[in-house]
Amino acid sequence: MARYSWKGVLRLSLVTVPVQAFNVRESGRGKITLNQLHDKDHSRIRYVKVCPVHGEVSNEEIVSGYEYAKDQYVVIEPGELDAMRTEAEKAVNLDTFVSPEAIDDLYLDGRSYYLVPDGIAGIKPYGVLNEAMKRQNKYAIGQGVMFSREQLVLIRPHGEFLAMCMLSYADEMRQPEQLEVGDAKVTAEELKLAETLIKASTAKKFDFSKYEDTYTHKLRALIEAKVAGHELVAPPAEEQPAIVNLMDALKKSVARASGEPARAAKPPKKLAASQRPKTAAKTRKSS
Repeated sequence: MARYSWKGVLRLSLVTVPVQAFNVRESGRGKITLNQLHDKDHSRIRYVKVCPVHGEVSNEEIVSGYEYAKDQYVVIEPGELDAMRTEAEKAVNLDTFVSPEAIDDLYLDGRSYYLVPDGIAGIKPYGVLNEAMKRQNKYAIGQGVMFSREQLVLIRPHGEFLAMCMLSYADEMRQPEQLEVGDAKVTAEELKLAETLIKASTAKKFDFSKYEDTYTHKLRALIEAKVAGHELVAPPAEEQPAIVNLMDALKKSVARASGEPARAAKPPKKLAASQRPKTAAKTRKSS
């Protein structure tokens, strides 16, 4: 049975939905972790937590504190923050509903969770909320304390489940006005070719499962070869077509995406002798 990352309540006015949150990503699945070693004897590098007075300390001896003056700290116990919050504050309060296109994906911070009802009492309100949001094609924006901080979240239907995605606050976002991209001066022909390339590269049915972590596969193969005492030979580099300019790149890309061979410019046809224009014979006057 998977372990939940958080449990709490979704609150919409007087309606409460007890839920458990499970991380969408399975931690460590398929990943390879490399350790730092000392190059002299391959001993593993250790990170030791040290008190300047008492030396090395264990995790059980470490507490959280805030420095309110130079070298002066106030210690915050784990249960003290929870004790300060009311039951209403422990819930994720659904503040408003929006259309899916109203939320810019840039605000998603990458953390996503499946929500499931927490106990029999949560099944009915969970199902009603999920179905109503699907029929209205709406997402919910909520706020609540979880993972030791105030979180802004987006709740959306995902099949029979509700999904919770963490959002960044507006004041955490970098403003694009601080950056510059320059004036591209796009021509009509370049734009037409780019649109043709996009159309030719658009999948009729998108399949997420076709994307794999090839780097991890190659890393695993390298590790297995080295453990067995073998050397892996790097594959020869693929020859890339010579690209002269953007137009050349667009044309060759469209041909590749369309499955057509790139057409080279045809040399001018040679004219038969009878087709060649007649030129007046040059004569040289004798002096």
